[in-house]
This record gives sequence, structure tokens and C-alpha cells, in this order.
Amino acid sequence: MWKLVEVLVEVGCVLWLVGLSSAIMMAEEEGYEPIVCEYFNMKCEKEGLQCNTTEVCERPALGKRAHCFALWFNDSRGVIDVQMKGCWLDSRDCYDRTKCVENKQNEKDGHFFCCCDGNMCNEQLYYHPIPTSSPPSSALEEPDGNVATVYRPSNQVLSTLMYSLVPIMGIALVVAVTFWMWRRHKWSSHEPLPTVDPNPHPPPTPVEALRPLQRLEIKARGRFGCVWKAQMLSELVAVKTFPIQDHQSWLAETDIYSLPQLNNHDNILRFIGAEKRGETFNDTELWLITEFHELGSLCDYLKGNLITWLDLCKLSESMARGLAYLHEDVPATKLLGAKPAVAHRDFKSKNVLVKSDLTACVADFGLALKFEPGQNPGDVHGQVGTRRYMAPEVLEGAINFNRDAFLRIDMYACGLVLWELASRCSAADGPVDDYQLPFEEEVGLHPTLDDMQECVVHKKQRPVFKEHWYRHPGLNTLIETIVECWDHDAEARLSAGCVEERIGQLDRVNTTPPTVTTTTSNGPQTVVTVDPDSPAKESSI
Repeated sequence: MWKLVEVLVEVGCVLWLVGLSSAIMMAEEEGYEPIVCEYFNMKCEKEGLQCNTTEVCERPALGKRAHCFALWFNDSRGVIDVQMKGCWLDSRDCYDRTKCVENKQNEKDGHFFCCCDGNMCNEQLYYHPIPTSSPPSSALEEPDGNVATVYRPSNQVLSTLMYSLVPIMGIALVVAVTFWMWRRHKWSSHEPLPTVDPNPHPPPTPVEALRPLQRLEIKARGRFGCVWKAQMLSELVAVKTFPIQDHQSWLAETDIYSLPQLNNHDNILRFIGAEKRGETFNDTELWLITEFHELGSLCDYLKGNLITWLDLCKLSESMARGLAYLHEDVPATKLLGAKPAVAHRDFKSKNVLVKSDLTACVADFGLALKFEPGQNPGDVHGQVGTRRYMAPEVLEGAINFNRDAFLRIDMYACGLVLWELASRCSAADGPVDDYQLPFEEEVGLHPTLDDMQECVVHKKQRPVFKEHWYRHPGLNTLIETIVECWDHDAEARLSAGCVEERIGQLDRVNTTPPTVTTTTSNGPQTVVTVDPDSPAKESSI
């Protein structure tokens, strides 16, 4: 009997909350109309275009509002330089402001921001600082001393809300009485109260409030969508877009990016947020917002640039450091939870980005797999990733579905990426060929699965090392590391941490170039140091 009462109580509470939320949103929607804001972007002005225009601000989502905003710069001489104007997404700070007023004290960098409600309310800007020591006012004061008009719902909205709430309140009353009787019965049975909440709240969703983003240009296309260069206020960001059909891929990548302690490593792409955009199901897009790196992927960078020996060491060491951190179990701290080991499963030069200081960061976790301690990784398909980077055991379909097996698959691909770096290094005394993908010479640009199986599994081929690479002491040592990364026996492959350590030693130890000794007939012995990356230096002995 009481089990039935308990179920009814829970169902009633859910119905009451859903109904109340729907009624409020319906009433609010009925009284809402789109607003028009003045639009301006300083980029247009720099390009000699006419920028001042207007923008219609549609409601971003049911139950939310659109506002107008302005961003300007005020220098030490008091000169105002407007940088951006337009529509602003739902924010409580903007509600019921009839004018665009900045109330904060002078900002350190001279930038000011204001937002407001109403058509063209951002046409005029006001700076009206309020001292932090003054008590908060119950009404918003405008620069002219008037009190801001507070939004009052119309009678039609109030009547809609009332008629919607009457049946809900009746249900709530029944639920409340039933709940009181149920609690009375529970107390009378003298059951001890639980000391731990049996149903803790789930972690907050990674999808945050919509950000003011303007997409500028497409930088890359992939199997799930494309990557845009975008403007978020004064910051450039990257926006990876997924169609609604790839909802699971978007969720999977967001889940990896949201792992504790993953976002605080220099060699993992910095994650900013995830959002759903679009009014209807058909035009909905799923966005992943990350840090933007102008130099692009390692693959694209190597196509257009030769690298020196020091560049190779810096790129390969930082890449290995990022992969090692991804593979590592990181224990919990006082503030952050533990980070489980993660296998990338699509490691390649396209998924490594080059930062402005010529270090690398690992990106694109759409196929990544996390290994929580004591948990099964779930039902996973072993034969995933890009064909030319697939390890022999993946091509054969004969992998062990455990953590170490997946990490070793990443290390095979890491060896191929190190070969790509070596192939574009100008340190060795010999020609540097045009950029080629791994196995491009053996199987072409679009290999089939059968092509890769024949090449990698049956013939056991690997990309070729040029003869003159062996004559450079650093490249010669790097070749040994590459060979151990792509070993046919998965258990013989190096770990990412070992690769990082080896390349770190390579940078310090093996950069001494070879020397050529000559003797003149009437002078001291001279040692000439030959360094392909720098002019020859002479010293007398």
C-alpha cells in the first residue's frame, strides 16, 4: 500500500514541476516580441566598409530573452572607441534596463560593456559608475536620475498563467496531503534516517549558456563536421560543428573534454564549452568551442614548412608529453576528481595542432575511450580510426579489449607521426622531399582496408628512412625510437612517457654536429664545425 503511495507522490511531484514550468514559459512566450538592436563591428571599419546597421534579435530559446549590447574602449584621454554592438543572449544583468548603462568602476584595460532591453536601446551609451561601498539600490537608476521602468506582465499573460496554474495547484494540494500521510507513516515505523544521500545530484551538464559567437571562416573539414575560426568578444576561438545526426559523436567528445584535470595541460587542446544552436530540429547544430591555433594542424604545417632540428625536438617532445598525459591515470586532488587513462584511437598528424611557440597539443577526441578504474570500457568496436594509421593488430581485427592494448595502438600511430616530422626536417645533409603522408608512396592517397592489410600486416612494410638521415646523430637516434614505436609486436612498443623522455635527452645530448679536422702546412690545427642549421664556426687549437 505505502509503496503505491510513494510512487504516486513521486509522479505527482514531477507532474507539478513540469506543469508549473510549462505554464510560466507559455505565459512568458505569449507576451514576447523580437527586438531590434543597432549592430556594429570594428572589423568592418578597418576594411573600409559601412558597418552601422541594425540586427533583429530573435528569442534564443523558450523562456529566455534577447537583449542589445555594446562594447567600447575608453583610453586615458577619455576618447571613446566603440568596438562591437548587436544582439546579446539571455542574461539577468540586462533585464528591464531601458538604457545601455555601465555601472562598474573604471576597468583596468579600459574596456566597458553594457546591455539593455528594448528596441535600439544600445544606440546611446552611458557610463554611470556606482561606488562599491554604496548600498545596492532597489531600482535601477538611469544617468538622468530617473528610475528604470520595471516590466509588468499584461492582463492576458496573467490570466493565461492563472488558468494554467489552477489545476496544477489542485494536484499539488492532493500530493501534499498524500505526502504528509506517507511521512507520518514513515516516522511512526522508527526507521533510521540515511546518513548518505542515496540519490546524489548528477554533475552539471557541460552545455553552458549560449555565448556571443560570430563564425568567420571554415578552417578544416572532417568526417563529423567542420571547424570554424570564430570571434567570441575580443578572443579568437575554434568552433567544431556537428550535424544533429552525429549527436552521439558530439556527446562522446564533450564527455572526454569534460574529464577532471584534462583541461589544465599545455599539450591538450583547451576546451571552452559545448552548445546546441538552432531553432528547429532540422537546422540544429552541435558546437564544441575550443582554443584557436592559427598555425593549424601538424599535417598542414608540415605541408608548407620545413623544420629545423630544434623545431623537430620541440614539436615531437610536446606532442609525446600531451599523449603521455592523456594515457596517464591522474589521482584526485582536494579540488578536482581523478582523471582516468584515455586512449585516443585516432592519433594522426591531422589531430595534432601547432601552437604559436611551435609546441604541439593533442586534439579531436571523437573516438577516444576512457578507462575508469574497476569499470569495463563498454561495448567498443576495435577497428576504428584512419586506415593508414591503423596498427597491425587493428587491421587484423585481433586486438585485446583492454586498456594497455588500446594505448599501444596509439603508440604505433605516434611512430608514424614522428616519421612525418623527420621527413620534413632540414638538419640532415641531404635533400628534403615534399611532404607525404605515411605509406603514401606504398598505397597512395586513398587506400582500402585490404591495401593496408597487405602492406602492413602481410608484407610488414613501414615508411622508408632516407639514407642521409642516418648520418645526422640526432635523427639516427630518433629513427631507433620510431622503429620501437611501430614495432609489429604491440607489447614491444614504447610508452608515450618513454618517447617524451628520450626526445628530451635527444634535444640536450645529440645536437652536437660532426666535426671535420684539417691541418695547414704553416699554421695551427683548425677544427671546423659543420652544422646544417647554422653558419660554420672556426676555432684555433
